[in-house]
Amino acid sequence: MDGLLSGKTAIVTGGASGIGRAISHTFATQGASVVVADLQATPREGGDPIHDVIANETDAEATFVECDVTNENQLVDAIEAAEALGGLDIMVNNAGIVGPTAPIQEIDIEEFRQLLAVNVEGVFTGSQLAAAAMLESDTDGGSIINMSSVAGLCGYANITPYNIAKGGVRLFTYGLAAELGPHDIRVNAIHPGVIETEMTKTDFPVIGGEDEASALEAIPLRRFGKPEDVANVATFLASEMAAHVTAESIVVDGGEYRTA
Repeated sequence: MDGLLSGKTAIVTGGASGIGRAISHTFATQGASVVVADLQATPREGGDPIHDVIANETDAEATFVECDVTNENQLVDAIEAAEALGGLDIMVNNAGIVGPTAPIQEIDIEEFRQLLAVNVEGVFTGSQLAAAAMLESDTDGGSIINMSSVAGLCGYANITPYNIAKGGVRLFTYGLAAELGPHDIRVNAIHPGVIETEMTKTDFPVIGGEDEASALEAIPLRRFGKPEDVANVATFLASEMAAHVTAESIVVDGGEYRTA
């Protein structure tokens, strides 16, 4: 039986680990060919590279491309890999970093600039190249999915650079949706809350940290999200089930943002 993404080709930046890994795998189970674009193939959480898992567990094609999203040439490599698999239909700008976690007076400006380079410039360039490829394609339309955060909807102390970046991704998504809509290219944003990844366990340790209990209590569903929760939303947005959905922000946080 055909999957929701049969015949489609997707690029997932930051696709080797965490949320990106789950998106890559879920897309493949739904029939998409996947270009996993990341700094390294080895996942942070351990296990086999996801492009190997896809090859072993599904009928989909998958390839890994070494990709630093601050390097335009490497993003071009990812686009070319997608073209080799049949042409780019879906671009998931997922790669991101937490960056400096400190009071604003202690934040180093170079760390701030690096965060913007990854979390904002990387999304911009990835979208720019993806849009060009989709517009030049023989097939109409496409889907661009930008990974924002609940931090792009409201502010959190001690991660102000991250708030700025993710808020920028949200507004960029809306503007790009207006620009590309007449070409049937849909652009949407996903805003995860606390998801069980190395980012929330190590980089900004909510899970396993001293505030874990209070963070869990603030979530109406009383559990932290799993990468697959975000991947399922990405699959919907990438599929024809979301054919009339663009310029949208979908929050995946167990209800915390709306009930805080």
